[in-house]
Amino acid sequence: MNSSPFLAVIGGSGVYQFPALKDIQTLEVETPFGKPSSPIVMGTLQGKTIAFLARHGFGHIHTPTEVNYRANIFALKKIGARRVVSISACGSLREDYAPGHFVVPHQLFDFTKARKYSFFGDGMVAHIGSADPYCNELRTNVVDALKQTGVTVHDSGVYITIEGPRFSTKAESNLFREWGMSIIGMTACPEVFLAREAGMCYATMAHVTDYDVWHISEKPVTVEMVLKVSKNNTLNAQKAVQNLIEILSPVSHCDCWDALKNAVLTEKSRIPKNTQENLKILFD
Repeated sequence: MNSSPFLAVIGGSGVYQFPALKDIQTLEVETPFGKPSSPIVMGTLQGKTIAFLARHGFGHIHTPTEVNYRANIFALKKIGARRVVSISACGSLREDYAPGHFVVPHQLFDFTKARKYSFFGDGMVAHIGSADPYCNELRTNVVDALKQTGVTVHDSGVYITIEGPRFSTKAESNLFREWGMSIIGMTACPEVFLAREAGMCYATMAHVTDYDVWHISEKPVTVEMVLKVSKNNTLNAQKAVQNLIEILSPVSHCDCWDALKNAVLTEKSRIPKNTQENLKILFD
């Protein structure tokens, strides 16, 4: 099996559980930031090497705040992944983004409060640009892959990430709608920004499970509601991943890879050797 994945997928532990995946093996990857949420599951899908990582761990054991986002992204970078697709459940903040629909957001609003947001620190300072946090080319490919499944897909939207693990109050949900947010979830940030720091193309395949708590005629979101809709959404997400593999061109240079160019402000002579050693893979 080629050690460098053609595509990496971060999602629920059930995402990789489909018959088309062959030559399955698991990798335990060490990182300077601790252990990833789960071992990386590698396999071949339509002749291409694919890497899967269970964001919340096998059996869903980590809350959105507890997820070790830095270790997850670093581990995928370490095995050579250049393109990452996140599969995430979300709530809708718009009437026209209904449960069962898919959204490929183009923008983000980070409303989290208690996470590790960057690989940098410990004597090394870097400021990446994040005006457009998603890879536009990968986003376009994900939209096309979803359309081929026959699901309703929205090719843009603003994803607000909240801390969780609780769901929103009605006051919060209505405020987010006033702000112009489209969907709400708990895992996009800081994952997307870490992928940018790591020089990786990143896109989110968000599947709508509910109307959060703002909708007058619909019941407020519950775990039971999320699980019921997620089951069918997961099957469609799997089909979309298979379609995406056929759509994607061979891995080639993208502007996303250059995020760290001129981003480091610290004089090289002042960067501790241990920090340089830990982060050198980000500059490969």
